[in-house]
Amino acid sequence: ERDELEVDVAVVGAGPAGLAAAIRLKQLCAQRGDTDLSVCVLEKGAEVGAHILSGNVFEPRALDELLPDWRSDESRPHMTPVTSDRFELLTPGRAWRLPTPPQMHNTGNFIVSLSQLVRWLGSKAEELGVDIFPSFAASGLLVENGRVRGVVTRDMGIAKDGSRKPTFTRGAAIRARLTLLAEGARGSLTKEAERIFDLRAGREPQTYALGLKEVWRVLPGQHRPGEVLHTIGWPLDMQTYGGSFMYHMEDEPDGHGEKHRVATGFVVALDYRNPHLNTFGELQKWKTHPAIRRVLEGGECLQYGARTLNEGGLQSIPRLAFPGGAIVGCAAGFLNVPKIKGTHTAMKSGMLAAEAAFDSFVESASDDEFDVTAAAGTAYESAIEASWVYDELRTVRNIRPGFKYGLLPGLAYGALDTYILRGRAPWTLSHAEPDHATLEPASESKPIEYPKPDGKVVLDVLTAVSLSGTTHDHDEPAHLKLSDDSVPEKINLPVYDGPEGRYCPARVYEYVDDDSEGVDGVASRSAVQKLVINAQNCVHCKACDIKDPTQNINWTVPEGGDGPKYTMM
Repeated sequence: ERDELEVDVAVVGAGPAGLAAAIRLKQLCAQRGDTDLSVCVLEKGAEVGAHILSGNVFEPRALDELLPDWRSDESRPHMTPVTSDRFELLTPGRAWRLPTPPQMHNTGNFIVSLSQLVRWLGSKAEELGVDIFPSFAASGLLVENGRVRGVVTRDMGIAKDGSRKPTFTRGAAIRARLTLLAEGARGSLTKEAERIFDLRAGREPQTYALGLKEVWRVLPGQHRPGEVLHTIGWPLDMQTYGGSFMYHMEDEPDGHGEKHRVATGFVVALDYRNPHLNTFGELQKWKTHPAIRRVLEGGECLQYGARTLNEGGLQSIPRLAFPGGAIVGCAAGFLNVPKIKGTHTAMKSGMLAAEAAFDSFVESASDDEFDVTAAAGTAYESAIEASWVYDELRTVRNIRPGFKYGLLPGLAYGALDTYILRGRAPWTLSHAEPDHATLEPASESKPIEYPKPDGKVVLDVLTAVSLSGTTHDHDEPAHLKLSDDSVPEKINLPVYDGPEGRYCPARVYEYVDDDSEGVDGVASRSAVQKLVINAQNCVHCKACDIKDPTQNINWTVPEGGDGPKYTMM
């Protein structure tokens, strides 16, 4: 028997969108005075912020609307005002400064640690009466009579062989009148809702990128607080979309925290074609560029992590509402790609969903036949279309798909769309195909060389993973599921040279020689290799679920509290 908890609204995911929704709901309750909704937020991380990773240059527009007095709140995390923007094209030995596109101007924005910012938002939500449950990994939707009635959490205490350990605890059922999915990009429950309710019908396929981030402590002479740098070009080839960032953060005024911090990272679009591309290797190779290495050399990497992000834009947003709930934030895909920002749009979507839900709950109080979720869903989708979120995404909708023709054509079209058409083109470009369908056979692709770890700037992957704080119980079933165990050896290895170990940034996947028992029990080396899944390394980026060419890998939630422990990402 499952323990059950009944609430008015269940939010899955304590990220910017989920917490903004929860805060806005309780604000509206307080403003009205005669309505008190029970709101709970389920977070699979060990604490709020533990699984949150972003660049992040933060645009405060939504936060200004949600908490107008945030600037004077002494409890908020320190934020670094942006003082300068640079946009550069890298070639193997040089950095060429380019005009900074208007979408990337950051006047009035702040360099922040998003994991720290959402911790603070979590405290604001709890002050308003929101119940936040960390280490609660929502593993499935509760669907009854064609309607979502809440979620169930994963069982705890299951051994790797499937048996129940002495610590076994049955997952709980969280029953809710309304369920908001705020899991971030490629959420597992969002995938389930899209499948059950056909939410992607008539939409473009979502396209993704993988963002890898390292936070460094650099030498004082290399530290320039407030400086924002973005690069395109090398080490990626001219057909692969991506780029890098380097954000210099101020030291905290109270003297706490690490000093001379610089947030660095590399983003690789997951529609890349060369199966030899190694996402972790691209980050390490980028750091060897003279313009980058001079900043990092002599410093120390403090933390590492990775997370996928949506890049599909307006064309790829699914239908947002379904019977019993709605999708908010990056789970839906509100990232503004040319602006390289999505926190503000994610928060605003959560706020709009909350306002639509609250109005529906109030109306239902006087009408027993009133369908809360149908009304809330319709109102939420209409509110999005009438909001500045929709205006932002519509204006830039053609820029990312323009890069499917390559870097230079993409830059040229982006300039045309931005400076001449000003986002008002009478057409909408489509995305070519889903990311998993883009890999070319390894035999037709050029191998890529990557630098070896040097103990100074270039890290090895296992050292990097150790800096993420990632932990999983070794004696639990792998949360990375193969639909067909034979596919890696029959298709992925012979056709694509085993791409799993290269699109994964944490060495979760590796092919090893298959040692089998020979005649009379004598061990013999077979001619084949087998895929081994080191699930304990997983940083929950979801790249494998997206990029696997046969869609044979399904990322599911592990036990609550497992995964990375980000503190400054």
